[in-house]
Amino acid sequence: MTNRIDLKQDDMPDFWYNILPDLPEPLPPPRDVSGKSIDVLRRVIPSKVLEHEFSNERKIRIQDELRELYFQVGRPTPVIRAKRFERLFNSPIEIYMKMEGYTFSGSHKINSAIVQAYYSRMDGASLVTTETGAGQWGIAVSLASTLNGLRAKVFMVGASYKQKTYRVTMMRMLGAEVHSSPSDLTSIGRELLKDERKRNGSLGIAISEAVEYAMQNNGKYNVGSVVNADILYKTIAGLEARKQLEMEGIEPDYIIGVVGGGSNYSGLAFPFYPDYKDTKYIAAGSLEVPKMTRGEYRYDFPDTGKILPQLMMFTIGYDFIPPPIYSGGLRYHGVAPTLSLLMKRGIVSPRDYDQDTIFRYAELYARAEGYIPAPETAHALPIIKEIAEEAKREGKKRILMSFSGHGLLDLGSYATLYSGSTS
Repeated sequence: MTNRIDLKQDDMPDFWYNILPDLPEPLPPPRDVSGKSIDVLRRVIPSKVLEHEFSNERKIRIQDELRELYFQVGRPTPVIRAKRFERLFNSPIEIYMKMEGYTFSGSHKINSAIVQAYYSRMDGASLVTTETGAGQWGIAVSLASTLNGLRAKVFMVGASYKQKTYRVTMMRMLGAEVHSSPSDLTSIGRELLKDERKRNGSLGIAISEAVEYAMQNNGKYNVGSVVNADILYKTIAGLEARKQLEMEGIEPDYIIGVVGGGSNYSGLAFPFYPDYKDTKYIAAGSLEVPKMTRGEYRYDFPDTGKILPQLMMFTIGYDFIPPPIYSGGLRYHGVAPTLSLLMKRGIVSPRDYDQDTIFRYAELYARAEGYIPAPETAHALPIIKEIAEEAKREGKKRILMSFSGHGLLDLGSYATLYSGSTS
């Protein structure tokens, strides 16, 4: 094969895949401990998104207008064979990258943002709110909103707001209002600003602010990860990848990727799950936010303000305040319930890697392939070393990885490689 597998726009899948009917056991339902949180969902989540959240339909059709919006933002994306990176491991491996960094927003996040903005518009909304960690989701919502004629207000984790200034600029260029979280725009933000230890923020705090602001200003809240509907919309990447590999007769031995809340990895891996039973699934997170390897499987709040229903998931606690690592998209405290269930059953194996390790792998990848990964994306690269060692013993292994986003707006963070500081 060539180094690149493309799909024509006409060949892009016309449905999303919903894993709920295929899970090995029923998913524990959300738990409304306040008696008010389910009503909050009904008020702030677009009605079609809420319908999809609880659907048991295996395939959900993508409307023609949404297909056109997907084309507008760069879908379908290619699968690239990373041959030069393969050679570094001196092992019989083949690495296939699903290049979500090729979208107009620079990451996989647009796959869901464009859908949620569309459904917000269908509900008659003029304003959408959201949270963002590193800024990739915020950029995606900003782009999706402007393409759907909506205003966007983005609450960005305080530490990232200071670190990722170019991402803030990109959001504003696309028409969004961006605020450091915690902020003085919400009651929870004002309360948390009183505690200096919490001023760097967290995704849990930013979620609470975005939901509160949507409720108070007749807006719709667009959720960036964790929930079933968000993962559903992001399966367009995995459905494309499956089709692309099958065109070439390639069956992956491993599917790998990074987990912030779980939607990136799940969006790639879930469409393979029903039929690829011999494939092994490995997902990586941040050792500084070790929910993947040290989290507890239990009910927990998805947001710091305890506004939303509790979810059964692997979590290190809704009140966890993460260190200001540069992989802002990985600072979330929990793992998507569907992915958590597969982890609990041993179907998906978790890993965590520290920031210094992934920076080194990002540099290796950039020098081999000429394309710079986002720090979040680079968390999956050390898994390849593990598989390469196995391949030396057992023979050829084929790896499919979600290249979830490019790192061209993360150069300020990567500059610390050469200044001697990574904190």
